[in-house]
Amino acid sequence: MRAGKVFGYSSALCASWSRMANAITLDVTNETSIKSAASTVAYGMMKYYTGNNTGDNPGNLPDPYYWWETGAMFGIVVDYYYYTRDTAYNDVVQQALLSQTGDDDDFMPLNQTKTEGNDDQGFWGMAAMSAAESNFPDPPSGEPGWLALAQGVFNDMAGRWDTSTCNGGLRWQIFTFNSGYTYKNSIANGCFFNIAARLAQYTGNQTYADWAVKTYDWMDRIGLISDAYEIYDGSSDTENCTTADYTRYSYNQGIYLLGAATMYNYTNGSALWETRTNGLLNATSIFFKDTIMYEASCEDITSTGSATGTCNTDQRTFKAFLSRWMAATTKIAPFTRDTIMAYLKPSASAAASQCSGGTDGVTCGEHWTDGSTWDGMYGVGEQMSALSVIQSMLIDDAAELVTNSTGGTSVGNSAAGSTVITTADKAGAGILTAVVLAGVMGGVGLMVTGS
Repeated sequence: MRAGKVFGYSSALCASWSRMANAITLDVTNETSIKSAASTVAYGMMKYYTGNNTGDNPGNLPDPYYWWETGAMFGIVVDYYYYTRDTAYNDVVQQALLSQTGDDDDFMPLNQTKTEGNDDQGFWGMAAMSAAESNFPDPPSGEPGWLALAQGVFNDMAGRWDTSTCNGGLRWQIFTFNSGYTYKNSIANGCFFNIAARLAQYTGNQTYADWAVKTYDWMDRIGLISDAYEIYDGSSDTENCTTADYTRYSYNQGIYLLGAATMYNYTNGSALWETRTNGLLNATSIFFKDTIMYEASCEDITSTGSATGTCNTDQRTFKAFLSRWMAATTKIAPFTRDTIMAYLKPSASAAASQCSGGTDGVTCGEHWTDGSTWDGMYGVGEQMSALSVIQSMLIDDAAELVTNSTGGTSVGNSAAGSTVITTADKAGAGILTAVVLAGVMGGVGLMVTGS
């Protein structure tokens, strides 16, 4: 994470948008109102996507958005289908996800090899996992299933587990030539923990659960999960993870919350995972001001209560993930429902109130704490965040997430993916670095496969 084909819209739907009054109104207790608001925000978000234009590459957003954010965005559009059953974007979602699978069905496409990190790959893997869990329409015959793609990402990450420093953990970056290779951070390990827990739930395979436990315990042991269940950003392996960056981001808190809730469900109500789920949920409180979600690390709140924007392009997406993972948690750990909805309902109302800007009058802003006056901010992150929290108001009546024993239809492949050499001895890593760089520059890449 760093710095064609047309949509299948009906003419009637387009006409309804053209007649749409300015500003989004939302009644969080009314299904029709929620779906209407979600539809408006989703349309505004998808206007940024250019991958379906003639000559453009499916699965990519234009600058300044990085590749990982496209995967994250399509994960939220998978949720949009799950919540609303609106199929308007299904074809473009499927096209985008399948276009980025790479040669080994693991979201390691050649065009991203030079900059892709573990967290980048993880967000695409989680989009595939959501598609499997929600019975999003399966890919056509001959294409990898959503489950197989999530398994491919898991297998890659398991192969990169690095005990040469810090007694384990995943590095932020996959390749030695990328800045951040010496950083072992919470989001990279959180993606692995989250996917492992959800694969255990979906498949019933204990091996995935064992990796989820191993990852959580490692995070706890090196202090990136505090005694109060606060998730810190990461630690440098040049110091053997003896110090940490204590910055807290909402998406880190959310990714571990859903993983822990999934493990609670998988273990049939384990007291240990219930305690962890409650602890992680309680620690989300820093990301709410008067029950309205905000990114505490970069949405500066002045003494008068107004917010000033200091969040970068990546950080402006983070509320999208906290809200979607909090909502999903209520489905698999129902004891969290009342606490979570007490946060999400006012946040959804506040987000909708910020969707009152731009030339269309329904462009969404960043600072939900600013009240009904649009803050002048706009972009994919703002639309993603508003969509995620608004559509989460439908969680109570949404279908149960499926597994392969409860109606899931996604085809798996436990051998998907590649093990990419990134550590081993220095000579081996140096050889791979040189070959991959040459491959990226010359249009030919190399993946080193293994068990």
